Formats: sequence, structure tokens, C-alpha cells
Amino acid sequence: MHADEAEGEPERRAFTKPELEAFFDYADDQVLRVRGKGRKGWLPAFRDAALFKTAYAYGLRRNETRMLDLTDFGRNPEGREFGEYGTLQVRYGKAKKGSPPKRRSVLTVWQWTPDTVDEWISEVRPGMRHATGPALWPSERGPRVGLQRLDSRFAAYRDALGLDPALEFHSLRRSHITHLIEAGFDPLFVQHQVGHDHASTTAIYTCVSSDFRTRTLRRVLDATVEAALRPGRIS
Repeated sequence: MHADEAEGEPERRAFTKPELEAFFDYADDQVLRVRGKGRKGWLPAFRDAALFKTAYAYGLRRNETRMLDLTDFGRNPEGREFGEYGTLQVRYGKAKKGSPPKRRSVLTVWQWTPDTVDEWISEVRPGMRHATGPALWPSERGPRVGLQRLDSRFAAYRDALGLDPALEFHSLRRSHITHLIEAGFDPLFVQHQVGHDHASTTAIYTCVSSDFRTRTLRRVLDATVEAALRPGRIS
């Protein structure tokens, strides 16, 4: 029985892959634009671009992303190719009423993720004013970026691209779920990645594209026809 409340309004959805690529490209372009003018604002712009990519890469909520520390990354013995960024410990997951924050471990699944995180930590983050603290995402004025800043930057990029207003920060989490399902990952693995207690909750978040459904149907139909025409088939 599905007993958890869905997060967000019914019209909220995941990014399509072209939308997500455009969003990330635009975020990267803002870093180059600001840096090209010789302004220091390129550091927070880089932070926000890396932050959005990390939220998508691990299927994180806003506060889960905001509260990450440098020490939350670790190795995965079964994923040595990811180096020091094979797992991510989420310490501030959504809590149930009357309970402390829910913790979970999320595995790195995409090859580009370690390079994105490492570039931020090793090359860019040290230039931030509050880089001496433990927070992965320090702000210009304090030790940790604020939720309002995440929302305003996300909305600015979305609106500049003319994307659907229904897209919000939480759409990055929906996209993580949807794109893993479309890539063929086991639904139970995806459920554990995002920390859902019930598979029905994960299903609510899954917004597979019509192209994915068409390809799935075509694969099943082709397999059925091939089996029917196979020599020696017993009617």
C-alpha cells in the first residue's frame, strides 16, 4: 500500500534529456561568460553548475544537496573506476514526522560524475571565501549555500532557456529516477538509490518518455515475432 505523500504538485515532472543537456550547458556557459568579464562571480556560478549536476547524478533533494560535506564521498570496492567518488553518504534525508533525518548511501552510476565533483573540490572550491569549512557548497557570505539561492539560480536558468515553468529543483531528482529506469537499471536499485520505502513512491517519480515506451514496445514485439518464426516452434 502506498502510504507516503508524493513530493510536489501533480504537474511537476522530470527533465527530458535534451532539456537537461540544455540546462547544464547553459549553467556552464554562465561560468565562461562571467569569467570572461574578469569578475569574481564565476566562482559561485561554477559552484551552482556543479551543484545542479551533483543533485541530478545522485537523485538528491534540495536540502540533501545543500547539507553535503567534503567527507561524504567515499570509495566503492565494486566501482573502482570512480576512485574517491564511488559512493555518497546522504546525512540529511527527508525525515518522517517525529524522526531524525534519514541517512542513506547512494552509489555513483555515471562516468562523468567523479570528474565534475573533483574539479569543483580540487580546483575551484579553494578560491571561495569560506572554503576552510566542511561544507561542500560554501556561499559567498557564509559557510553553506542557502536554499533560496538554489531556487533563484535554478529558476533564472530555466526561465532564460524558456523551459517549462513546471520544472523545479526537485525535477533533477525525478530525472535521476526516470533516466535510470530508461537506461535499464533495476527498479529496486533505483528505489534504494533515492531512499524510498515503497516502490509505489518511486513509480510516481518515473516520467518515462514516449520514445522510451515506443522502443520498449518495439523490443517486445520484435522478440515475440522472432520467437514465433523460430524453426522447431511447437504450436
